[in-house]
Amino acid sequence: MRPGFPAPTPLLPMPTRALAAVNPHIFRYKWHFLGGVLFVILSTLLTIFPAQLVRYSFDLVNEGIDLYHLYAGTQSQAGVYQLFGRNVLFYGMVIIALALLRGIFLFFMRQTLIVMSRRVENDQKNQIYQHYQSLPLSFYRRHSTGDLMSRISEDVGRVRMYLGPGIMYFLQLVLLFVLVVPLMLLVNVKLTVLTLLPLPILSVSIFYVNNLIEKKSDDIQRALAAMTTFTQEAFSGIRVLKSFVRQEDSSEQFQVSTNEYKDKSLSLNFVNSLFFPLILFLVGISTIVTVWIGGQEVIRGTITTGSIAEFIIYVNLLTWPVTALGWTSSLVQRAEASQARINEFLDEKTDIVSRHNVEREITGDIVFDHVTFTYPDTGITALRDVSFRIQKGQTLAVIGNTGSGKSTIAALLCRLYDVTDGTIRVDGVDVRDYALTSLREQIGYVPQDVFLFSDSIRNNINFGLDQPDEARMSQAARDADVYDNIIRFPEGFDTKVGERGITLSGGQKQRVSMARALVKEPKILILDDSLSAVDTKTENAILDSLQRVMKNRTSLIISHRVSSVKLADEILVIDDGQIVQHGPHATLMAEADGLYRALYERQLQTEATVD
Repeated sequence: MRPGFPAPTPLLPMPTRALAAVNPHIFRYKWHFLGGVLFVILSTLLTIFPAQLVRYSFDLVNEGIDLYHLYAGTQSQAGVYQLFGRNVLFYGMVIIALALLRGIFLFFMRQTLIVMSRRVENDQKNQIYQHYQSLPLSFYRRHSTGDLMSRISEDVGRVRMYLGPGIMYFLQLVLLFVLVVPLMLLVNVKLTVLTLLPLPILSVSIFYVNNLIEKKSDDIQRALAAMTTFTQEAFSGIRVLKSFVRQEDSSEQFQVSTNEYKDKSLSLNFVNSLFFPLILFLVGISTIVTVWIGGQEVIRGTITTGSIAEFIIYVNLLTWPVTALGWTSSLVQRAEASQARINEFLDEKTDIVSRHNVEREITGDIVFDHVTFTYPDTGITALRDVSFRIQKGQTLAVIGNTGSGKSTIAALLCRLYDVTDGTIRVDGVDVRDYALTSLREQIGYVPQDVFLFSDSIRNNINFGLDQPDEARMSQAARDADVYDNIIRFPEGFDTKVGERGITLSGGQKQRVSMARALVKEPKILILDDSLSAVDTKTENAILDSLQRVMKNRTSLIISHRVSSVKLADEILVIDDGQIVQHGPHATLMAEADGLYRALYERQLQTEATVD
C-alpha cells in the first residue's frame, strides 16, 4: 500500500476480536438466533418467488391477447377469454398469498433476531452495572460519571444495532445475492451485468454518506449532552444563580449552547436530504438500464416482456440490501469501537478482594500497624507509618487540618482501599482476610461527602437494612437529632428529599446520613466530619445522643473541630499523614506548643468573631 493512503475499509460486517466478547450472549440465545436465520431464509425465498410468477403472468397476458385476436369472430374467443381470466386470477391470488406468508415470516424474523438483540442489550447493561459496583474507588476517581454512563447506554446500544438489524440485513443481502443473481444470469447475462453495475456504487456511496451522518449525529449528541449538563447545573444551583443575579448571563450561555445544537442539527438535516435522492437516482439508473437494454433484447427475441418485469423486481429487491450493506458496515465499525470501550472497563479487575473470605461477628478491636498509604491514581502519600489501637467499646477521635489524611483512615478501615504498607487488623484478623460484605455490613460509615438518594427520607435511612424496621428507624433519627425536623415536614418520613437531598439543609442531610449509619446498629461506627454543617447547639445535642449510642461500641470520630472530639477516650492529632500527638483532651491541651491546642484556640477565635 502506498504511504499516505488509508487502509481500505471492509464492507462486510464480519465480527472482530472486540465483538467476540458478545458471543457468549449470542450462545445464550442461540435458539432465537437460529430461528431468526431460518425465518430470514423463508422470507427471502418468498420474496423471490413472486418475481417469477409476475414473469409468467406477463407472458400469459401476451399469449392470451394473441390467442384472443387469433380466434376473433369465432365461438372459441369467449372460451379463450374465460381461460385467460381464470389464469390471471389464479396467479394474482398466489402472489397475494405469498405476500401474506412472507409478512408472517418477517414478523417472526424480527421477533427472534431483534428480540435477541434486545435481550443481549439488557444482559450487557446488567453485566456492566454489576461490574461497575465491584470496581474500587480508584477506578471512579479516574473516570467521569458521563463516561461511565455513556458506556452502559450509548455503547451498549450500538452493539445491539450490530446484533439485531446489522446481522438481519446482512443475512438478507447474502441470501438475495446468492439466489437472485444466478436467476438473473440464467435469463440474460448482458442485462444482468448492466443492471447490477450501479449497485456497488450505491453501496459505497451509502457507506460514506452514512459515516458522515453518524459523525454529525455524534456531534449532535455531544452538543445535546453539553446543553443538558448546563441546564442541570443551572437548575441544581438555582439558589446560587439567583443570589449572584446571573440569570441573564446564564440565559446568554444557554442560548450559545442551543444555537450550537441547532447548527449541528441543520447540518445533519442537509446530509439527510441528500441521502434518499442519492438512493433513488442510482436505483432509477438501474431501472432505466433494465427497460432500455431489456427492450432491445425483447425486440431481438432473446427474452420476453415478462423477463423485463422480473428484472425490475429483482433490481428493487437488491436495492435495499445493497443500501443496507453500507449501513451495516458502518454499524459494525461503530459496534466494534463501542464494544472495545466496554471491554476496556470489563477487563479492569478490582484489587479489593478477600484473601480468605472470613465471615464472623466482630467485636471492634482495631489495630493500625505501621500503615502507609499512597493513592494509586494520584501518587499522593496520605498516611506515613501510622500506628494506633482502638479497643472494643472505645471511642477514638482523629483531628487535624484539611488534607492531613484523616478521611483516609476511615476509607482504609472500610476497605475502600488497601494499605500500601503495614496492616490493619480487626479482632486480630487482617481486614484483607474478611469477606467484604461481612466486614462492611458491620461498619456504620457516615462519609464526609454526604450523599442522599432521590427518594423518601424513610428509604434513605433504611437503605442499609434488608428488612426495614419502623422502631429502629425512628430511634436512629432521634439519635441523630433529626426526628423533630422530619415529623414537622407535611409528609414526615415519606418526604422526598429531591436530587442529592436538595430539599434538605446541609445539617439535615448530614443528620439523615448519620441516622442511615445508626439504624444498622453497627459494631464499628465511623463519623467522618459528619457534624461540620450543624451549629454548636445541635452538635452538642447530637454528641449527647451519641454518648448512649457509642457506649460499648467501637467508634471513630474524624473531625477538624475540637468540639466534636473532646469527649473521645483517645485523640490522635494528624499532620501531613503522620501522628504528631495523641492522648485525651486534657493531656493534649496541656501541651502549650502542640497542634491540638493551636487548633482549639483557632476555633475559639473563629467562634468569637462569628458571635
